[in-house]
Amino acid sequence: MAQDASAVTAKALKRELDWPAAATSRAATAESRSGRVPLAREQPVDAAALFHRHAAYVAGVATRLLGRDNEVDDVVQDVFLIALRGLHALRDPEAARAWLTKVAVRHAIRRLRWRRLRRTLGVDQATGYEELPDHSLAPEQRAIMARVYRLLDGLPAADRVAWTLRHVDGQPADAVARLCGCSLATAKRRIARVDQAVRQELSS
Repeated sequence: MAQDASAVTAKALKRELDWPAAATSRAATAESRSGRVPLAREQPVDAAALFHRHAAYVAGVATRLLGRDNEVDDVVQDVFLIALRGLHALRDPEAARAWLTKVAVRHAIRRLRWRRLRRTLGVDQATGYEELPDHSLAPEQRAIMARVYRLLDGLPAADRVAWTLRHVDGQPADAVARLCGCSLATAKRRIARVDQAVRQELSS
């Protein structure tokens, strides 16, 4: 029963945190095979075109990883500012999304770690998840969702991000490892720890 509830919750999380461009996340999986800036070739990528093409997608990734929409604009801005520093080496527009995704993942992990530290110091206001915007969920499901959100807020950032990429973003485990910059075994351990925490939370 707990495992079924965990699976349902992961699907609900994906719907809850979905962004208009989120459906393209699976297409980015093939592009995620390299976390490095692609080798220079063809014509330089235009910065404005890069932003307009990928900003909504990066916003979707940030929303799902952070669980708060009030931080998304800052993350998108920071990701593209970082991207501009390496734009001179980027010549393949088709490889840009995978590169931006990895930048967004690293930035999200740093933000989550900083948020957790602020919460420990008592200077970060806890987010209430009782009023979730997805009204298609039954009251019982909304209560479960609120518990999962609060649970994720208390977990290590690297574990949370790996689990979210796997179960909410729908990335395969090898893509999670590449995006997180860790081995496949480490990615699987991180995902498994959160799976166990979610099952324990939902069974209590």
